[in-house]
Amino acid sequence: MRASKRYTMSNGVEKSFEAKLERIDEIVKKLESGRVELDEAIALFKEGKTLARECEAMLKSAQEQVDRAMNEAPHA
Repeated sequence: MRASKRYTMSNGVEKSFEAKLERIDEIVKKLESGRVELDEAIALFKEGKTLARECEAMLKSAQEQVDRAMNEAPHA
């Protein structure tokens, strides 16, 4: 069974990396549709930027974990 690391969003709701990427995809589709009002488009853009920063931090953390594991692994 794969453990999914979850992170708490600013609104207190936990979302996985994959869930955040899915939400970013939804935001992009809405913005590309051109069917959102300016205020909503700005709010969606800000949400997308926040999610992108959170995903980037999660990826950085994952890379650091991999790097540590590689340094701890016995050398052949």
